[in-house]
Formats: sequence, structure tokens, C-alpha cells
Amino acid sequence: MTSQPAASRRTLLRGVALAGAAGAAGAGLVACGKGGGGTGGGETPSAPVDLGAAGEVPVGGARLYREQRVLVSRPAEDEYKAFSAVCTHQRCVLSAVEGTGADCACHGSRFDAETGKALRGPATRALPAVPVSVKDGRLVAGGDA
Repeated sequence: MTSQPAASRRTLLRGVALAGAAGAAGAGLVACGKGGGGTGGGETPSAPVDLGAAGEVPVGGARLYREQRVLVSRPAEDEYKAFSAVCTHQRCVLSAVEGTGADCACHGSRFDAETGKALRGPATRALPAVPVSVKDGRLVAGGDA
């Protein structure tokens, strides 16, 4: 029977710590890569999606519909504009709206909710427009809205 020296407790703990760090780094790379940030599929609705009451978007402001991946602004009483809520940098879903600015928490990009234009990087491309309309007092986005 051959005998090999047993690994010391310190060596074993060091190996466990390195394996954990490698796993955490790998998870971070997945979150930053294409499809990260919970986009969960396509970037915009391909079929019409009911977003709810049109009045929920304030005049002169915007509202983020994270689950539907749509950003809607309302520059005037009867005017609505919609854009994909998927950041053009690394595909994370936008996280917050303040006034007419929309933010991506993944890397700090900011977009103009009335134009879709990238205001702060690292994103450099504008958000793609999404068709939006009001039907029976409700906002409908995507498809042939």
C-alpha cells in the first residue's frame, strides 16, 4: 500500500477559496455578456402587448415596463413614444427612470426616454423604437401597435 501525504488544512481551504472565486468571476462574466441582466429573450415585444392605462405615463415624463422590456415617454398629452428597454451596451434591461432619463444599472449607461439616444456610456447606440398606440385608453406596444 502506497502512502501519499495528506493535504494540509491550509492547502485544502486555499483550494476551496480559489474555486469559489473562480465561480463568482464566471457568474459575473455571464451577467455582463450577451443576454445578461435578465433580458429573457427578444429585445422588444414581437406581438402587441397591453401595458395598462395610458394615464400611468406622466405628461413630460416616462415609465419603464421592465417585464415587457419597453420604455414609454409622454412628451405631450396625446403623444407617446416607446423604445426597447434593453441597453444597447450589454443587453441588460434598464433599471430606473427619472424624469425623461432612463438608467441601466449594469454599467451606468443613461438614455433619453423621448428620443432613445444614449446620453452616457458605455452605451453609444440609441435604443430601438417600438410601435406604441392608445386603444380604449390603454397603451399597446410592439407588433403593429
